[in-house]
Amino acid sequence: MRMKFNKSRQLLLTTAASLLAAGLIAACGTATVDFVYVASSKAAGQYNYGEIDVFEINGISGAMRQIPTSPFPSGGRNPVAEAVSSDNTNLYVVNQDDNTIVQFLIGSDGKIYPQNTVNTPGVYPQAVAVNGSNLFIADTYQPLPTCSNANPCSGSVAVFPIEPASGTGSSAARGGALGAPAANGSLSYWPLCQYGYVSPADSAKCKAGATSDVLVPTAVNVLNSGGNVYAYVTAFDWTAGGGAFSGVADMLGTVNVCNQKPSAYHGDSGYIFGFSVGSGGALSPLNGGAPIASGSLTLPCGIASASDSSGAYVYVTDSTNGKVQGYSVGANGILSLLPSVQYNPNPYPAGNQPAAIVVDPDYPFLYVANAQDGTVSAYQISDGTLSCNQAVSYPQAQASSTNSAPPFAAIPAGAICNLGSVENAAGPGTYDAGIQPVAIGIDPSTSHFLFTVNFLANNVSDFELSTSAGTLINTQRSPYESNAQPTAVAAIPHNRAAK
Repeated sequence: MRMKFNKSRQLLLTTAASLLAAGLIAACGTATVDFVYVASSKAAGQYNYGEIDVFEINGISGAMRQIPTSPFPSGGRNPVAEAVSSDNTNLYVVNQDDNTIVQFLIGSDGKIYPQNTVNTPGVYPQAVAVNGSNLFIADTYQPLPTCSNANPCSGSVAVFPIEPASGTGSSAARGGALGAPAANGSLSYWPLCQYGYVSPADSAKCKAGATSDVLVPTAVNVLNSGGNVYAYVTAFDWTAGGGAFSGVADMLGTVNVCNQKPSAYHGDSGYIFGFSVGSGGALSPLNGGAPIASGSLTLPCGIASASDSSGAYVYVTDSTNGKVQGYSVGANGILSLLPSVQYNPNPYPAGNQPAAIVVDPDYPFLYVANAQDGTVSAYQISDGTLSCNQAVSYPQAQASSTNSAPPFAAIPAGAICNLGSVENAAGPGTYDAGIQPVAIGIDPSTSHFLFTVNFLANNVSDFELSTSAGTLINTQRSPYESNAQPTAVAAIPHNRAAK
């Protein structure tokens, strides 16, 4: 039996339904707090470009959904890194196989529009960061005529100034375009040198040393500290003991590069290079251009790096040993290892192959994506020290440890970061993500949601973050499907307001 309505009642119902739909649409629109940009490296389309999925996050439920017309072409092959401009109006996508950076204008609806493409000074760009009016890029190889996959050389870092908006009316020019890279003498980049530069005044030539190893950059981290700007480039030594090298395919596009050939680097051979950033993005090397994290500061394989919002601390993941190493930033930009404290020795335990790291900009928490485990490790930050309650085994811990020197009591074997064994171990724990998470981010509007990009699962995991405890819970319908082989993530606030 069907109920019949007269025309006036039908009109009223239609109007009410239309108003309800409009209200729901408006509510959904205002509930969007962020746009999230996920780069997928799998070739697609006419030119075999990668793709950029654009998601919006609902601020009430945390649910993510792709906006209409998503995905968008990445403008090049194999996108591996992303960054957004300081004013949240531009997205920069690094396409590794084309050696390019593509600038996209971000519309008010989250859609992206390609504007300009520039080539990086070196070969195979690997990492990118934006700070103020400068974009920093790390290339796997320097642009030397003798450098090739068969005969690799060490990488380099370059700085592109970001052009500001100019003019008015019909002569107005949008900001965000990348200018010519900052000059380093006759070069447009700064080489990464195992033994530093030949002289403080010459940052273009590497000083000769006992060996000529291949140093591969993996991350760029730029921070403001004490009125200064510092750039830190994490790198590892890929040189094989016998001089053999298996080619660029072994060290690019994967998070377990250090673990593929444990004998292919010289012991604890991870490095951190430091630079102070001057006018126009010009770099001045710290420590004469030699690594500022060597000797006791060496880490076997630094893959990802992050810093807290105050610029006082830097954290680097060690993919080989499954740890996070913490440093304090000195007045001159030089890094010093953070001291170990009871039950929280530095370096701090993480999962297997920690591939990405992010520090909450508003709350005292740090999160690490562990690629091999498919998990996120969460930590609480107190005066730079990371504390955790991960139920993990730590066989390296001894019943008596030098890390527990007075005034601290001895650290029981296996008790580090194990809440079941240690009553005063504090902080959040470990949470399941997708298969091989390789990038991680926090929503810039509220710092209330965290997301990971899962390379082998072809999706994005989304969590609601407790701003009081740092714990994570899955949001509605997480994970969310992306295009194939996602590699990078960046996000902007919906209203563009910078906190």
